[in-house]
Parts: sequence; C-alpha cells; structure tokens
Amino acid sequence: MPDQPPPPPPAEPTDAQPRQGNAARTAILAVGGGAVLFVLGAIAFDTGLIHHEDKADKQAAKTDAVSFQPPPMSAIPDGPEGESIRRGMAIFTNTGTNAKQFVGNGLSCQNCHLDAGRKPDSAPMWAAWVTYPLYRSKNKQINTMEARIKGCFTYSMNAQDSPAGKAPPLGDQIYTDLQTYFHWLAKGAPTDTKLKGAGFFKLKETKLGYDPARGAQVFQQNCASCHGADGQGQRDINGRVVFPPLWGPHSYNWGAGMASVKNAAAFVKKNMPLGQTDRLTDQQAWDVAAYIDSQERPKDPRQTGTIADNAKKNHGGKDYYGKTVNGHVLGTGTPNSGPLS
Repeated sequence: MPDQPPPPPPAEPTDAQPRQGNAARTAILAVGGGAVLFVLGAIAFDTGLIHHEDKADKQAAKTDAVSFQPPPMSAIPDGPEGESIRRGMAIFTNTGTNAKQFVGNGLSCQNCHLDAGRKPDSAPMWAAWVTYPLYRSKNKQINTMEARIKGCFTYSMNAQDSPAGKAPPLGDQIYTDLQTYFHWLAKGAPTDTKLKGAGFFKLKETKLGYDPARGAQVFQQNCASCHGADGQGQRDINGRVVFPPLWGPHSYNWGAGMASVKNAAAFVKKNMPLGQTDRLTDQQAWDVAAYIDSQERPKDPRQTGTIADNAKKNHGGKDYYGKTVNGHVLGTGTPNSGPLS
C-alpha cells in the first residue's frame, strides 16, 4: 500500500450497503446496448470560465446554473453540415473504428462522455463547446477546442500506441467533424453562463480519505460483472468493446484526466453503475476510484526523464503516479500492444 495522500477535509461518509454486481449488469443492459460506461478517460473536459476576481464576477458565481437540453438526433440537418455532424458522432461513439489510425487502446470518446456526449455530469460536449477557447493549467496556455480534442487523443485514446503513433495533426478532418458535432449539440446554449450538468460533479473528499483496498471490494461487488474481475472490460459476440478496460495496456494512459482520483470519483458517483446515479456512497466512489487509478497503465507521453521528475512536473505529487504499490513503481507503463482490435 503506498503512502496515503494528506488527510482530506472533513465530510461524513454515508454507510449505504453495496449491491451485488449482477444488479449492476441488469441495470446497465436495460439502459441499452452500445452505451459504454466507465472510463475515466480521461477525456475529462474543463468547463469553467476564467474571470478576474471582482465584485461582478463573485456575484455572477452565485447565480443559479441554467438548464440546457441538446437537440434530438432527429433534428440533424440534411446536406454537408448534417453529413459532418453524423461523421463526428460516429467518431465520438466508435472512435477505435472511425479514427483507428490514431487510437492506441480499447476506448471511445463516449466511454467518459456518456450518451454520445449528451449526458449531464459526464462532461457533456454541449457544455464544453461553449467554454472554449479556454486557459488550461495542464499545459499553461489558451486551448482551442481542436487543441483540446488533440489532447484527448494523446492521453485518453493513448495515441502513442496507435498505428500512427500520435494524435491526428491539427487541421485533420477528424477535428472538423467532431467540432461540427459538438457545435450542433450546443445549438442554442448560452455562452459565459454556468450550465447545469456541465463537466463532472464536484465530489468532496470524505473524512476517511480513499483507500485502494476498500475500493477493491467495491469494484468486485459493483463493477467486475461488466468490466471483468481483471478490469479489462468485455466484448460482444462480434468482438466490439461493450464495457471498456479500466487499466492495463488498452486503457487510458497516465497523462489522462481520469488518472486523477478526484475526476474518477466524481464520474463514478454520478454515472456508475450505468443508469444508477448516486447508487454508490461518496466513500465508495472515492475508494473504487483509488483502486482503479492505482493500477498500471500506459506511460505518460509527457515523460522525458525519470518518473519522479515527471511526477513533480506534471502530477504535483498527487494521486498514484510515481507511488510504489505492491513493490511496483506506478508510471513505468505497460507494454505497447497496439490498439484493441
């Protein structure tokens, strides 16, 4: 067991009993086939806006969030725009097939952005679209939406292990189609306004902190029936990934946003098991996220020196990257076995 993070701020955990994994499977299948669940992916889009600290901004922060509903799929227009929207949606929902040259794992965008990027509290794309361009502390610069998507390919799709060995170059048609799809999803959404369900839920740490050992029990009781006892996911009879891998060579890499326990815990709390919002307690969400994110996965592509140097530069010493778990230094990476075919 690695050294635990500093004691978190107090917040009383609840004690609801976990249910068995077969109940999770039933609920997931009832929601409907292709909808894939958990991956952290770390594909997590930022959704805040940058403001100067003045009275007007502080007052605006107190304003109630605005509800928004993206247009139905039946409203996709005809013509070139509609064709691009449909291509973008196809890339988003089945990334490994429709952008396979740049995907180095078994994930798709909608593994984290559920319901084809429409679901609130799973970083919906209609909310992300209206916040960009945006300054991101991750790379300390203003990011366009295209640059942000490129980052998703780099980290969440683990493009370093793809056939191309890198994310699509800027200007690629993949970005055009994805952005056209996001723009359409956000049709009518206000800008510079807080939208309900944008980004991920802000989950406060509990008084007990988080513990992978406790999380292992939560995983086996609630997640293993779909993602497998080994966390490597499941495929249907046609070989299509239905439940994505959560760690190992075919999951997101150490640079992905979902490699952060706080992001993973927030996603789990509001989205997992699929279709069962808030079924897990806050404590269970933190613990299972710690268990998942204390497993080895592909290397952080930003690492040029030692793991310790990269941990300090890009991870701030937080989470499990660079920590020793069961005698293994996390961040070493998994073998490059290519995309999941």
